[in-house]
Amino acid sequence: MGSPERELCPPPSEEDELTLPRASINKMIKELVPSVRVAFESRELILNCCTEFIHLLSSEANDVCNQSNKKTINAEHVLTALDRLGFSDYTVEAEAVLKDCKAVAAKRRRQSTRLENLGIPEEELLRQQQELFAKAREEQAKQEQQQWLLLQQQGLVGAEGVPQPYIPPPAGLKNDDDEDDDYS
Repeated sequence: MGSPERELCPPPSEEDELTLPRASINKMIKELVPSVRVAFESRELILNCCTEFIHLLSSEANDVCNQSNKKTINAEHVLTALDRLGFSDYTVEAEAVLKDCKAVAAKRRRQSTRLENLGIPEEELLRQQQELFAKAREEQAKQEQQQWLLLQQQGLVGAEGVPQPYIPPPAGLKNDDDEDDDYS
């Protein structure tokens, strides 16, 4: 016959693979009672109790979720499940933890934006953007001016800015380039 401790916390079967990590439970125990030694059997019992509590709470929250015609268990379902199971004393602390989790999640979302990762104030970034736009407009104006001058030099645009019609040279006249073509 086995010891009473072994009967309280039987070895996990293949069906009971869904448990909490032992290292996490051990760490919590050390943080909560650092000056107390806890036997292996007690640690296993605590692990099994925690796992069973989570299964029970999850199952009840799932029932609440189904009764609400929802497909996803949310925090309100879990809080209602705590109350239904007789753990209403935990709801205040659970709500505080939920509030903290939401704050951490919001902070992570804010930190993940590129602007905040740069460490430059938004006003400074806006000023730099305006400078870049001004430089781009200036460059574009310079290019347009150079094109304009080139067209004027080629005689394709008159001084007034009106495009000049292209008039081909008369058929009988030779231009300077035609002289090299005579081989006679």
